[in-house]
Amino acid sequence: MSEIVKQSWKKYLTALQLHPLRTKAITAGVLVGCSDVIAQKISGVKRLQFRRLLLLMLYGFAYSGPFGHFLHKLMDVIFQGKKGNKTVAKKVLLEQLTTSPWNNFFFMMYYGLVVEGRKWGLVKNKVRKDYPSIQLTAWKFWPIVGWINYQYMPLQFRVLFHSFVASCWAIFLNLKARSITTKKA
Repeated sequence: MSEIVKQSWKKYLTALQLHPLRTKAITAGVLVGCSDVIAQKISGVKRLQFRRLLLLMLYGFAYSGPFGHFLHKLMDVIFQGKKGNKTVAKKVLLEQLTTSPWNNFFFMMYYGLVVEGRKWGLVKNKVRKDYPSIQLTAWKFWPIVGWINYQYMPLQFRVLFHSFVASCWAIFLNLKARSITTKKA
């Protein structure tokens, strides 16, 4: 079994080297999909909602993977590859004040409008009601993840690490963002 894991990891690393954006996008899509399956099971959904699953995988593939790829490259350009504690703190602070609020807001909008197919007014009210507590929770959790990511992860693994942790965070967001009506499925 360990030989299969070693070969798979080697192939993944090769893909990451040859096609970093595509590999990170696919990885993010798969991890978002896994987190949604877990979230659906935890929330008591009797039959897996494949439309929801595919739309969330699309979110990971088309948005969160590429966004992370370019964000981490940009951070390295802005901070010129430095890794000292002061630089890491600045990266975490910048990320938490800019991309964290945007990503949580964007996910909630995407989930309500696209995944659930809700009307603008309903989604706007839900975001207005739930966003502050979600963002406050994010600011308690993500700075630690960001610190680990910027301090210890090589650039090529930052999106993988972030996507893995984000899959756990997405379970929280999925459960927070979903409507009561999904229980019927």
